[in-house]
Amino acid sequence: MKTPMNKLQNNGIPIKKNAQLSIASHNVGDLSETNRALYLQRIRSFVRRSGRSSKAQKRAFESLGPQFKIAYQSSTINWLTAFGRDNCPRILEIGFGMGETTAHIARNRPNEDFIAVEVHEPGIGALLKLIGQIPLSNIRIIQHDAVEVVENMLSEASIDGVHIFFPDPWHKKRHHKRRLLQSPFVALLASRLKPGGYVHCATDWQEYAEQILEVLNIETSLKNITDHYTTRPNYRPVTKFENRGVLLGHKVWDIVFQKKFFPNFPNKRI
Repeated sequence: MKTPMNKLQNNGIPIKKNAQLSIASHNVGDLSETNRALYLQRIRSFVRRSGRSSKAQKRAFESLGPQFKIAYQSSTINWLTAFGRDNCPRILEIGFGMGETTAHIARNRPNEDFIAVEVHEPGIGALLKLIGQIPLSNIRIIQHDAVEVVENMLSEASIDGVHIFFPDPWHKKRHHKRRLLQSPFVALLASRLKPGGYVHCATDWQEYAEQILEVLNIETSLKNITDHYTTRPNYRPVTKFENRGVLLGHKVWDIVFQKKFFPNFPNKRI
C-alpha cells in the first residue's frame, strides 16, 4: 500500500506535506529549517559500489593516505594545517572517480588547493597513486559523504570553485530524488562559495543536464556564465571514458555558474 504524501518518512521522521514539492523546482530558501535539514539528510553524494583495489592502489592508500587524506570531522577545516598554506584559491571536487581529471587539473593549477571528496576506495587509491607518481602536493582527499563535508567542514564563503563531473544520473524516474544536484544542496554549495566563485558541472545524460540547469538557475545567488550550456573549459580534460562516448556519438553538457558579487546585481563572467 502506498504511503500518503503527508506521512512519507525519512529514517522514521515524518516529512511535512509542503516538503513534497518537486525538489528540482523548489527554492531551498522557501523551505523551513526543518524541511531543509530533512532534504539534506535524504540527499547522498554516493552509492556504495563493489570493486576491489589493485595492489598498487592498496600500497598508495597505505603509504600516501596518512599524508594526503583528511579525516571527516564535524568542524571546519583548518586550511593551514591541511595544506601548509591558507592563502590560495580552494576548489572542491565531489566524486572524482579514479582521479585522472582531478590530478590533471591540480597539476596544471599548482597555486590552487583541491579538496577531493570520494567514498570509493579503489578510486581513492588510484588518485593517491597519481599523487605519488606526478608528484602533487595540492590535493587532499576526504573519504566521506560530500553533503556532510560541505555542511560541516566548509565555512561560508570559504571556497573558490566546485567541480562535479559526471555525477550519477539515476536514470529511472523513481530514483531522481537520489540525484545529488537538487535545490537544497545547490543552495548549500552556493553559501560556501566566495563571491565570484564558480560551480562547474558536466554530464553525459541530457535529462540530468536539463535538471542541473534548472536547479542552478533557481539559486538566486548564482548566475550562468552563458545563456545555456557552455563549451568545455580547457582545464577539464576529456577522459578516456568520455572520449569513447563521443566517438559513439554521445554528447556531454558542461554547465558553469558563478556566484554573484552582489545578490541583486548581474555578476561578471569568468
